[in-house]
Amino acid sequence: MSTDRSTDMSTDSMPLQDLPCLSLRGSMLSQRTNKRRSRCGVSEGLDAECTPTELIQMCSPRHKLQRLCSKDKENDCGHFVLARRSRRKKESSSGVSWDSLPDELLLRVLVCLPLQDLLRVSTVCRRWHRLVLDESLWHSVDLEGLTHMGAALQQVLNTGVRRLRCPRSFVENLLFSTSSPLQLVQLDLSSSIIPTSALESVVCQCSTLEYLSLEGLRLSDAIINALAMNVNLLQLNLSGCSGFSAAALADMFTSCCRIEQLNISWCEFSSDHVKSVVSNLSSSVTHLNISGYRESLSLDDVKVLVGRCPHIQTLDLSDSTLLMADSFPVLAQLKNLLHLSLSRCYHIHLAALTDLGTTFPLLCLLDVFGLVHDGHLPSLKKELPRVSINSRPFSSIARPTPASRLAGSLTERTMWGSGCRLRLGPQ
Repeated sequence: MSTDRSTDMSTDSMPLQDLPCLSLRGSMLSQRTNKRRSRCGVSEGLDAECTPTELIQMCSPRHKLQRLCSKDKENDCGHFVLARRSRRKKESSSGVSWDSLPDELLLRVLVCLPLQDLLRVSTVCRRWHRLVLDESLWHSVDLEGLTHMGAALQQVLNTGVRRLRCPRSFVENLLFSTSSPLQLVQLDLSSSIIPTSALESVVCQCSTLEYLSLEGLRLSDAIINALAMNVNLLQLNLSGCSGFSAAALADMFTSCCRIEQLNISWCEFSSDHVKSVVSNLSSSVTHLNISGYRESLSLDDVKVLVGRCPHIQTLDLSDSTLLMADSFPVLAQLKNLLHLSLSRCYHIHLAALTDLGTTFPLLCLLDVFGLVHDGHLPSLKKELPRVSINSRPFSSIARPTPASRLAGSLTERTMWGSGCRLRLGPQ
């Protein structure tokens, strides 16, 4: 025994480069592991071979071996159970993750997207879908060109849109899920096909309108009464509308006393409707189109109008066949008149028009389409050198997009002087 110990001691104390060959070291390692295995109570049947697991256990410290053997679920009854670790969030290689950005920064990114891309982004995840519906992104929307827009219009209105443009559209019945008031400030539904009941459901929830165009639509007294709640109305276009009474019209103009531009031409009006208009307009009106009432607008109506609205700058009385030259002294009370339209007022003679330069010293635009033949225009222009004659074939009063705009141009898609941020088609 002393010899063996001396041999082991001498071998262990030898330098690394003087150790015996690899086969010798392998036999010595086997002897040492057999001794350690016998001390640990390992089965004798495994003496000739060491498995990696047993070797790790034997080489591990005593306290680690005990902790491994004492685990309850992984080694219970000799069954090995694979424990699932919690999934760790993958970090972006760049160091910045979209998920880590606050909502405010993501909204600053989303506000730069056009409408089509914004709708695609909403399908990425629930968070992005929620952000896409944020009302700050839907402040100004143009839906012109969308067919069957009932569902789309309902969704856009629910986002809290402030400026909405959808002229010449076809709208089905609208069924709003909430009764909360709409936040619309500017709305253009000109020349649209929309049921009166659907239009009522929209207008009856509006109280903050400032610019509104319902040109060519069939209305109702309920719609006119709802418009009376929008006391901040500045521009109103009801040209070609029908379906409401003179009494409802009078109540609306009494309530909406801040209107500056009004286009109420070519409506299905009786003389009572015309009197309701001229007798209830406020002095804030500066641009008025009341044309198209051949047998309804009389000189007495003009006198009432001039007395109530002395600050008118643009006045369109076209197609008022009852008016004659005796209306000029009455109109002369409009000291700020710049633009006068008398087209197709056939009872006004050409000789009376030559005195308009002195009657209206500030007049710069005059429309007399159908009243003066082309052959007489040069002589009239000579008598009125400071006045531009027949340069505005279409009225732009209170209209969101004047008809004089070129078709297909970018300015054609504007609404009351500015475009909408979100719109269909190319931006």
